[in-house]
Amino acid sequence: MNFRKITFLLSTCLFCSGLLAQNVEISTPNTSMVISAPVGGNLNYLYYGAKLSPTDLENIESAEPSIYSAYPVYGMNCQVESALAVKHGDGNMSLEMEVVNVSTRTEKDGEVTVVELKDKVYPFYVDVYYKTLNGTDVIETWTEVKHQEKKPVVLNRFQSAYLPIRRGDVWLSHLSGSWANEGKLTQERLEPGVKIIKNKDGVRNTHTAHPEVMFSLDGKPQENSGATIGAALCYSGNYKLMVDTHDDEYHHFFAGINEENSAYTLPKGESFVTPAVALTYSDEGLSGSSRNFHKWARDYKLANGNQLRKILLNSWEGVYFDINQEGMDQMMSDIASMGGELFVMDDGWFGGKYQRNTDNSSLGDWVVDTRKLPDGIEGLIRDAKKNGVKFGIWIEPEMSNTTSELYEKHPEWIIKAPQREPVLGRGGTQVVLDLANPQVQDFIYNLVDDLMTKYPDIDYIKWDANMGIQNHGSNYLTADKQSHMYIEFHRGLEKVLQRIRAKYPELTIQDCASGGGRANYGLLPYFDEFWVSDNTDALQRVYMQWGTSYFFPAIAMASHISAAPNHQTFRTIPLKYRIDVAMSGRLGMEIQPKNMTEEEKALCKNAIEEYKMIRPIVQLGDLYRLQSPYDNLGVASLLYATPEKDKAVFYWWKTEQFVNQHLPRVKMAGLDPNKNYKVKELNRVDNEPLNFEGKTFSGAYLMANGLEMPYNHKLDYHKLNDYSSRVLYLEAAQ
Repeated sequence: MNFRKITFLLSTCLFCSGLLAQNVEISTPNTSMVISAPVGGNLNYLYYGAKLSPTDLENIESAEPSIYSAYPVYGMNCQVESALAVKHGDGNMSLEMEVVNVSTRTEKDGEVTVVELKDKVYPFYVDVYYKTLNGTDVIETWTEVKHQEKKPVVLNRFQSAYLPIRRGDVWLSHLSGSWANEGKLTQERLEPGVKIIKNKDGVRNTHTAHPEVMFSLDGKPQENSGATIGAALCYSGNYKLMVDTHDDEYHHFFAGINEENSAYTLPKGESFVTPAVALTYSDEGLSGSSRNFHKWARDYKLANGNQLRKILLNSWEGVYFDINQEGMDQMMSDIASMGGELFVMDDGWFGGKYQRNTDNSSLGDWVVDTRKLPDGIEGLIRDAKKNGVKFGIWIEPEMSNTTSELYEKHPEWIIKAPQREPVLGRGGTQVVLDLANPQVQDFIYNLVDDLMTKYPDIDYIKWDANMGIQNHGSNYLTADKQSHMYIEFHRGLEKVLQRIRAKYPELTIQDCASGGGRANYGLLPYFDEFWVSDNTDALQRVYMQWGTSYFFPAIAMASHISAAPNHQTFRTIPLKYRIDVAMSGRLGMEIQPKNMTEEEKALCKNAIEEYKMIRPIVQLGDLYRLQSPYDNLGVASLLYATPEKDKAVFYWWKTEQFVNQHLPRVKMAGLDPNKNYKVKELNRVDNEPLNFEGKTFSGAYLMANGLEMPYNHKLDYHKLNDYSSRVLYLEAAQ
């Protein structure tokens, strides 16, 4: 990375109006951010966008006037929004910060610039951090707040970052939804007023909205062209993203922890560190910003982010709570016969005094139910080895049920409002453990550590969280710290995960929270992947996975082939289509194989074999979204390409069926125009091959014209259906 302090460096003793003028460039291979940070003056924002030339850097201040603080504080300009608002010990609610020092240090994974700010009157300090990661076009920014005042200071607002975005025809892309309908894409033009995207669940923060957004700067969002800024708050708890557009020339973007009911009392000498906001810029549209996020995620923000993921069968939709030794052995044998590599036993395997047959008991009692599994986990691992697959297991460690031995022993461990009965969740008995409590942290860590110590052959853990915080109160925190509850819960969770990862760095852990409730970059450094949604319906997954791909790479997106009719929508979708959708993420299965026909098993076996061939391209390649299902044109399409552009995988799904309909012909992207690509269809079910099967086309032709996809499959009459999908493998001719 290259950090250049420009236009009168610290080492240049040139004073302007009594201040040492200093502009600082924070640069990545293709982007520049420039801030003005004169010692004794204000920290102001100047520029963020495409990489600047030395000439542009020299003259940038004349073109981009330094009028907006890079980290605005409350009290001396009360009419505008602020990133930080406090109440000093003497009751004063104002801040007035000035730059006291700027420094840059090199770390093994990148470089960090720190701008140190101090209040002009009070011994109150804010350090603003900017970090670049080697080989990526992402800048992470966050703050550290501290003071030496005699009395504690109350932090009433503590956003991580602020960015002014020049008004024009600016559009916002963001994700919303609900359980089983996560990752829905919304795109809207920014207009005067305030746009707030927030979460208050306490545990799961991505069901109803996401802490990531994209700004298209020059008109309606385009996938592969146009200036685009992406922002992702790396936090697992309650958040607030806000765009304030009033009467000036800028949209004002803030991102950070949701301060609602979370005022934080900061004692003298302690620090409050805000979560990072990751920023990226691309002139290659939404997909360009996505590719930047994906590379950053694989290299730095996802556990084992560049190791290919195994193809698994999860037991949940196959048997639900009906776990037994023989049934698990049969499912292992079935997935092994189809070429799978891992079997995961889901909920229902545990419980001593209280048996886990439904969702209303036993959470916290992590002992094997020998009534269901007489040979225990040892027997399951034995059977996995016999069948030639790895073994994984489900846990929900942050939760308990009031019907459990854990709750009977430690009722004080749950989150509960003082003087009130607990509000109960799933099954009418579920409660959330108080992770602010170090004893609870130890309990959760020991659960994982004991499992891995007793059964070191466990290869995979599915970590679930099926309840939000529904009543405010911590039995551990003191009365004057109750407003710290949300923040301390996630600090405690992170401490647990750090301990687990320090001891078990290679263990694969899936981040699941009632489906896609925890797809965020605050937790993903400790997880290898996440469950996109409890909804496995392939048609709806086209939409959900499309939106989720804006910020998260395919290697992190668990996508499973499920049964028909689907267990959530009850829609009947042919297996071919279900396979083609699942193969666009981390392929797995969520089905009972013994209920499949031999023909269906053969189709899945072939798909698994072909997915293994394209797995490096899908999981480690560059994503180009081509035709959005949200355009309502009846088709969706995307493509993954290797960085070398020598191999690619093209996906095409019809999203509706009408007689004599007209669909757009999809042009490809991300190929080398000077290379020739041979076309091979994967997962073919047609009675005859496509006209262009085995033919070769230039990258230039494919990107200018695409290939005409037949609207329907050519099948025997009794197999015809109203779905159509294609997966094409493109390999550069030698």
